[in-house]
Amino acid sequence: MYAILDIETTGGKFNEEGITEIAIYKFDGQEIVDQFISLINPEKPIQEFVVRLTGINNKMLKNAPKFYEVAKRIVEITKNCIIVAHNSAFDYRILRTEFDRLGYDFERNTLCTVELSQALILDQPSYSLGKLTKSLGIPITDRHRATGDALATVKLFKLLLTKDNKKTIIQNAIKYFDKRLEKQKLKNLIEEIPAVLGVYYIHDTNGKVIYIGKGKNIKSEINNLFIKTSRRSVRVQERATSVSFDKTGNELFTRLKYYLELEALTPKFNFKKKFKHVFDNFNNDNFLIIDKGREVEEHAVVLIENNEVSSYGYTNLAFQENNIDILKSILTTIEEKQIAKTVIKNYLNRNKVKKIIRLDNL
Repeated sequence: MYAILDIETTGGKFNEEGITEIAIYKFDGQEIVDQFISLINPEKPIQEFVVRLTGINNKMLKNAPKFYEVAKRIVEITKNCIIVAHNSAFDYRILRTEFDRLGYDFERNTLCTVELSQALILDQPSYSLGKLTKSLGIPITDRHRATGDALATVKLFKLLLTKDNKKTIIQNAIKYFDKRLEKQKLKNLIEEIPAVLGVYYIHDTNGKVIYIGKGKNIKSEINNLFIKTSRRSVRVQERATSVSFDKTGNELFTRLKYYLELEALTPKFNFKKKFKHVFDNFNNDNFLIIDKGREVEEHAVVLIENNEVSSYGYTNLAFQENNIDILKSILTTIEEKQIAKTVIKNYLNRNKVKKIIRLDNL
């Protein structure tokens, strides 16, 4: 069952709008089985441009019911229904905001006829309700009034139901208020990630890295990110389509890789750390920092040349570390030398590594 609706508002600041008119048509997929239409007294002035657009003015609403007087009827007519609207995110937000003011948690699953039209009616010059219905030959009266727009949306939705001949597109487009599909998507992304020390990368639909994280247990870290409700975390969750990771083997490499790649990739949702750069030199001009690697037989190696961080990487044979030319061909060159130097100096001031080998014959 569907509750196809349209709402007119006062306009104004985000989440401060009030409803001036609402039309809801309960639709069983074939015909309208119930309806509720009413002007609403928003108890606040209507923006002038809205008056010009809708024709609804403050005088018309003086004796109209206030939202709390019609709230029960809205709850009843939408119960067990999927809310359908043209740009449902707007109408659903307005309804939830009004109910929030009453202390009631209004939760319904939603469908957006803009998104459905873009999927089922291709190559339209515009997907605004007025232009789309005109191009499809759907009559619309009382444009920018709740009744006219809601009835036009009913007719558009009937067409979309017919065009969805495999009955999958509309079903897959439902936005569940408990976000069950999003939660399942995020759960699937975490599934293959191991519980290891390392760095992880969240990618968007284009493969671009939008967030980088690190931790002793990256599986747990990603899970924590995906259950957070902060604005930044939610935006990452909404855009995440894949997750990749690098196992590091030790805390020094975790920090080094994390900060170097933050600088190189500049992911959209990370806060960029401001380093207090270290300007003093290392105690030795040329040396290797060696720590444990990702596997038992492996070493993690940082090469310092002339007191600058040159390169880093992994070795698994002793002769690789003893032959500087071979070692240089294996390791990855570090471009952001000052960041690397700061990270390494800060780490060595507080932590021990497996060993440091001086190189006298570079």
